[in-house]
Amino acid sequence: MTYKYSSYVLADPNKCTGCKACELACFAEHNKKNNGVGFTVGTVTVPVTPKLYLTKTKAYCMPIQCRHCEDAPCLNACQKHAIYREDSQVIVDQEKCIGCKDCVLACPFGAIAILPVSDNGEVKLQKDKEEVKAASKCDLCKDIEGGPACVRVCPNDALQLIDANADIEAKNLKTAEGLYVTRI
Repeated sequence: MTYKYSSYVLADPNKCTGCKACELACFAEHNKKNNGVGFTVGTVTVPVTPKLYLTKTKAYCMPIQCRHCEDAPCLNACQKHAIYREDSQVIVDQEKCIGCKDCVLACPFGAIAILPVSDNGEVKLQKDKEEVKAASKCDLCKDIEGGPACVRVCPNDALQLIDANADIEAKNLKTAEGLYVTRI
């Protein structure tokens, strides 16, 4: 049986220095895609809001981001169907999201945040002048040439795009080879 597993970005806490290059690259790529502003990282009206979150403790630091779970708890929790699966990626449709936080509570990795939504370089406002907020999470730089920006810019190679299908196949081959060798 063949099954296509989701890819995801994995961080190595032994290599991460906490430089935040991943956060800035993530925001810059998505800001360019969503707002057409590719020459700056943030503006007065659009705060820097990456889709991954650097976590630091005294012992380590590393970015936390979506694992695009096979049975995604965030997708299952979303009553507005604003979270969906496309090409084995778990994606948020910010137009449908009402910012209810059900997905935030459901995510076992803490990889989702409720953030202001911007459009054409401006934060969207509701009729009462409150910011429109919606779920935000890693989308593996969907539709961005070259794949995840965070992986491309990490100066320490602390981030790696994991192709779960290739990883499983390599493990299967290694196991089969080990079993074959022990029987000879």
